Amino acid sequence: MAKANVNNSFVRLFAAAGTAAIALGITAPSYAQEAQADTAPTTNEIVVTAQFREQRLQDTPLSITAVDAALLASRNQTDISQIAAQAPNVQLTQMGAAFGSSMAAYIRGIGQYDFNPAYEPGVGIYIDDVYYATLTGSVMDLLDLDRVEVLRGPQGTLTGRNSIGGAIKLFSAKPTAGDSGTVEATYGSRNRVDLRATANFELTENLFARLSGVYKRQEGYVDQVDYGCENPGNALGIGSNAASPSDCVTAKLGERSYSGIRGSLRYNPGDNLDWIVTGDYTYENRTNAAGVIGATNPVLTGGVDFSCGRFCTYANFYMPAGGQATQAYYSPNTTKFEGWGVSSNLTIGLGDNLNVQAITAYRRYDQVFGTDDDYTPYSLIAGAGYNDLSFKFFSQELRLNGQIGDNIDWTIGGFYNNQTSVYFTRQDIRYIVPIGNPALFLQFQGDDPVRANSKAAFGTVIFRPVENMTVTGGLRYTKEHKDYTFVRTQWDGGTLTDIFGVGALNGSKANYDGDKVDWRLSVDYRFSPEVLAYATVSTGFKGGGVTARPFTKNQAVNGTFDPETLRAYEIGLKTDLFDRKVRLNLSGFYNDYKNIQLPIGDCSVLDGFAPGTGPFPCAAIQNAGDGEMYGLEAEFAASPIEGLDIDASLSWIDGKWKRIDVAAQGALRVEDPITTPAWRGSLGIQYRADLGTSGSITPRFDLSYVGKQTIGRLINGGVFGPLDYNPSITLGNARLTWRNEDENLSISLEVQNLFDKYYYLPIRFAAVYSFVGTSYSNVGRPREWAVSVRKTF
Repeated sequence: MAKANVNNSFVRLFAAAGTAAIALGITAPSYAQEAQADTAPTTNEIVVTAQFREQRLQDTPLSITAVDAALLASRNQTDISQIAAQAPNVQLTQMGAAFGSSMAAYIRGIGQYDFNPAYEPGVGIYIDDVYYATLTGSVMDLLDLDRVEVLRGPQGTLTGRNSIGGAIKLFSAKPTAGDSGTVEATYGSRNRVDLRATANFELTENLFARLSGVYKRQEGYVDQVDYGCENPGNALGIGSNAASPSDCVTAKLGERSYSGIRGSLRYNPGDNLDWIVTGDYTYENRTNAAGVIGATNPVLTGGVDFSCGRFCTYANFYMPAGGQATQAYYSPNTTKFEGWGVSSNLTIGLGDNLNVQAITAYRRYDQVFGTDDDYTPYSLIAGAGYNDLSFKFFSQELRLNGQIGDNIDWTIGGFYNNQTSVYFTRQDIRYIVPIGNPALFLQFQGDDPVRANSKAAFGTVIFRPVENMTVTGGLRYTKEHKDYTFVRTQWDGGTLTDIFGVGALNGSKANYDGDKVDWRLSVDYRFSPEVLAYATVSTGFKGGGVTARPFTKNQAVNGTFDPETLRAYEIGLKTDLFDRKVRLNLSGFYNDYKNIQLPIGDCSVLDGFAPGTGPFPCAAIQNAGDGEMYGLEAEFAASPIEGLDIDASLSWIDGKWKRIDVAAQGALRVEDPITTPAWRGSLGIQYRADLGTSGSITPRFDLSYVGKQTIGRLINGGVFGPLDYNPSITLGNARLTWRNEDENLSISLEVQNLFDKYYYLPIRFAAVYSFVGTSYSNVGRPREWAVSVRKTF
């Protein structure tokens, strides 16, 4: 698209945004509140640090959704995957059983779904400015939180790593002077038990400590049913497990079982020194995600539709003896995650207008989980896996912040990280045709070391050339290295001989090296104390790499892919209207997106064949092509009368492919949508009624809307099926909270998924459909209730 057309399109987008603002009336997320001098109700305010310095949200020329702990509590949001319901064009999704304890994170259609450490997240996750390098363990409990900042658009010059889609930054409460604490207990549906506690201590005049802990447990909501027990004498001869109970339900998928502890020490002798040292530990041990079969081709499943029901699956994680499996066995239907980390955040004032900040962190985890690839009990199409991923990560970030006169603020810094992973897996794939032939079983053991490092230098200058105008410029240079060593042996460690060439991978090493310069230029102008307008152009990238799950040596050799790159144009308006009773923020964006990294689903080209001439087993990510995206976002908050708060958001995104790479032509078409859903929205309303000496009561109601969303198309033997969509869904949550007069005791009753909607999460596992005729998806949680009691000391 020519530059003139881009600019014209952008003007039209902003004009449409203004029209949308008038039409909305009241819509966008609410923010935390600092005490006001007067007693009139005003919209809430929060201070953010997105540009390396404290700024009011409304003074920051970025698209940011910022939410504090009080609002998260009022919405009953306790992990970061729930934040997406209130943030425009943000999607956080818990992944299915094949991906363990991981999360897919997308902002404005850009992100990553695969937990494998060989791939880079498209959305950066940060806790207290410490970067989390993989998606594993990302469904984090919001433990002792001060605020969350969701930054939309590329953040390459503003965060520790090159986050192409955006960044989600969690900031925990800092240890402070004085002694205080909270205790909270929850009981609810399916024996839900949540226990949370926080304690703050003043150890000396300058030394403070803070300790917090959480325990969460809840039964699952998808029955794992023994097919032979429920269907005795079935035509396929599938027998019953002798250990099955009388109701044939062997497990409940979708459990919650999580515990964590976090401790911080803060030394703060004065304005020129602030040092916080933090340690944390988390442990998760639960059944796999709540998956159900979503598509079945009876031709490939022995003539049987193995769909079990709305909250039911016949997946049995069982493999009979065959090939290298000298005896029958069960793959785990559980996920175990254990991780810990330490970090240091040191700020030293070197003068009135100069300080240095050093952020040092080390993190490691281990995750073990099993899979049932076909999600059926049918042994002739069986596929299963055992996975053990260990991960170590060290990072160091150094920033020097300064000021020149009254009109120039600047930051220069550097970032370094080094990570090492070992991905052990034992795969048992028996569905490759002809079905049931042991000579064609693909059974191997992998124990792959993955090493990566990144070095970067960055700088930002904020310049105020005239009154009410600010110009911000940023620059970043990044250099990356990644290597992946393939270990492919028999289960006993011996030499693997197979007709697919997987054994030939053993000992081979794939490398990726690259560097990139990113930049950002932003101009904002404050027309009045109530209105700020801004325009920004910025770039970002996601590092390249190698195909981490090749089924053949050709796929490994041909599977290296380049970085994906983005140039983003954005304009926005931030307003506080009617004596700050109403806040309306608008933004419009255009993304020029190149070398997009996607799972291709068909490895014909990588195996040396024409596109779509498979089927060949395929789990590769490649550069799929180039495209463009454009959209509008609106956020609104209002406090029209004392006690009444309204918050809402609305977003629209669209785009198109401009080019499909040859490697992806077996899975994508240029007319396919480049991103969905087109529309997202949310609305929340609460009213605090004062009951005098009896305290107060606050009812709250939240709605979230997600438009229809593509989950791709099923491809069988190179034949494209139609695009499949999850239908649009509107979810409602309700909460009623009583607080005593001193506001140190509260009791809340909540109902989530109030209308008991049945829906699928937007990512489907269909990698084996061409061979076994099944795919599966996670199903959303049904209606749930809970009662919480919170005491503050």
